[in-house]
Amino acid sequence: MTTSPLLFDPSAPAPHKPVLLREVLEYLKPAEGEIIVDGTFGAGGYSRAILDHAPCTLYGIDRDPSAVETGTKLAADYNGRFHMVEGCFGDMATLLPTHGVAQVDGIVLDIGVSSMQIDQADRGFSFRTDGPLDMRMSMSGPSAADFINTADEEDIANVIYRFGEERASRKVAHKIVEMRAETPFTSTGQLASAVRSVVRKSKDGIDPATRTFQGLRIHVNDELGELDRALNAAEAILKPGGRLVVVTFHSLEDRLVKTFFKERCGDPRKQSRRLPGEPEAAKPTFSTLSRKAVTAEKDELRANPRARSAKLRAAARNDLPATATLKAGGTA
Repeated sequence: MTTSPLLFDPSAPAPHKPVLLREVLEYLKPAEGEIIVDGTFGAGGYSRAILDHAPCTLYGIDRDPSAVETGTKLAADYNGRFHMVEGCFGDMATLLPTHGVAQVDGIVLDIGVSSMQIDQADRGFSFRTDGPLDMRMSMSGPSAADFINTADEEDIANVIYRFGEERASRKVAHKIVEMRAETPFTSTGQLASAVRSVVRKSKDGIDPATRTFQGLRIHVNDELGELDRALNAAEAILKPGGRLVVVTFHSLEDRLVKTFFKERCGDPRKQSRRLPGEPEAAKPTFSTLSRKAVTAEKDELRANPRARSAKLRAAARNDLPATATLKAGGTA
């Protein structure tokens, strides 16, 4: 028997407030006996809420060693109902079978850097506190410092423009290359100062370094590629009727999710409007649960400013075969 929904409580003290938690539970609908996947475990906020909401089994996935440590400790609180899986959520279709799970009833994804990672200065995600210029979620592979100290000026500019949507990307890249010739970049403070010297502060008060840091973080962790692989993996492992709920925080992520759902859910109005000789549209593998992006209510916005940019989209899987064929390693 399920418990009553866990509602957002603005007054509740907590080290981490999961964004759109109330809405995630509403669309995910975890139930007794189901298998749910929290593909972006982070600090475990969604996982705890889902496990408290219904007597289901949950698999949390994360590549961050700190998150894995947190999840390993959490397992003791739920008597075999929670399992921590170390790895990339884009690889869930290959990770979960190693734990004896072929199909699942629900998947939730909270895309982007977690507040826990931002708050740790030594992880190098934040320009507000000085720390090593790292930004790696998995703590392996090339860091942000490795990239900006060795990449061509054009490549740096392209990354900052494409993933950070920074209009002054060429100025920023030129400044980086100019400064690294004298002293290689090692800290977030160095990079933030370099960006601020060539990018004006916007009227809305957003720090000039915001977009550059976002672009580098997304590049270093291949975040958009990871999200794309995860969406295709979800299509492959969700049972008929299984729910996919995705929370994003900026336009690049939301655009990718919106496009995926649009392609996989189809448009019934267009099914009978094909021109002679036009190929038949792919049959929908999902049905839309949220017609428009769901955003936070006023009570949450007052209590958690991070929720302002959050958007939730959700869809339910049907019984048609998956559109994409997953390749080895979970990539599509």
